[in-house]
Amino acid sequence: MRRVRTFEERVGELFVRGQSAGSMLHLSIGEESAAVGVCAAMREGDTFTTHHRGHGIFLARGADPNRMMAEIGGKETGYCHGKGGSMHIADMGLGHLGANAIVGGGIPAVVGAGIASKRAGKGDISVAFFGDGAMQQGILYESMNMAALWDLPVLFVCINNQYGMGTRIDQATKGHELHLRARAFGLRGETVDGLDVTEVRETAQDLVDAARTGQPGFLAVDCYRFFGHARMDKSPYRKEEEEALGRQKDPVLHARAALIGAGVTEDELDGVDNDIAREMDAAIDFAVASQEPQLASMFRDVYGPDEPEPEPVRTRIDRVLARE
Repeated sequence: MRRVRTFEERVGELFVRGQSAGSMLHLSIGEESAAVGVCAAMREGDTFTTHHRGHGIFLARGADPNRMMAEIGGKETGYCHGKGGSMHIADMGLGHLGANAIVGGGIPAVVGAGIASKRAGKGDISVAFFGDGAMQQGILYESMNMAALWDLPVLFVCINNQYGMGTRIDQATKGHELHLRARAFGLRGETVDGLDVTEVRETAQDLVDAARTGQPGFLAVDCYRFFGHARMDKSPYRKEEEEALGRQKDPVLHARAALIGAGVTEDELDGVDNDIAREMDAAIDFAVASQEPQLASMFRDVYGPDEPEPEPVRTRIDRVLARE
């Protein structure tokens, strides 16, 4: 969780320095237990999709922070060679089927992945991570219905940070026990407090184990989004008192206190924090030093390997002008 927190802080720094690609990125600070707790219950071979604020989930699944930061910076050395940016990172090698900037857009992909896993018979599962804003999207309910009907090895994980963009959840839906909606479709459904990562991990492990046997599930992790919807959002729709109270629900500080209570010294934890800070500082340096992708690379991974790539308009114009 400390690696996720520090990475996100450095992503914010990259944005302030004007070195991130595009004008939008979404931080998951305050939601670290959801990413780490659920991903700790997954294994190699499992697949997943993420949403707007999926950096921490990918990092928890073993992503290289250098390549992640480079992707967010729009650099050639990034996971998608700079074309995905913050909200569209993907890597099939780690089972990442793709982040998605459409609310709920990644959810149906795990149904297809679940069908493939079931036919392969290797016991792999597919997990869809999404925010509470997606709880009002019809595609979620269609996907849960299909997963339950076909006994698919799928887990739906709602990271309930209390806000869908600027709308508080109690202004978006009357019923707040989100897991009960999943149970109505025949899924196993649970809600867990995201303050304690061990509780998240234990609850997720139970649902993951069941999913491997063809019992799809749904997990809502209650947490609080420390900052605005996107990096430039100053949360004018939230009172300072609410934010101060919400930030007391800090899973990283809670885990630190628990470790100290279990006998780990503060010096040991400070050493870990310092090592992580150096790792993430190096990730920024790597991203800044990396080259931007060449213009012609815009067609890479878009067309089949045997298909001729189209000529960029700029290249064609230069060629025509040179001929004149």
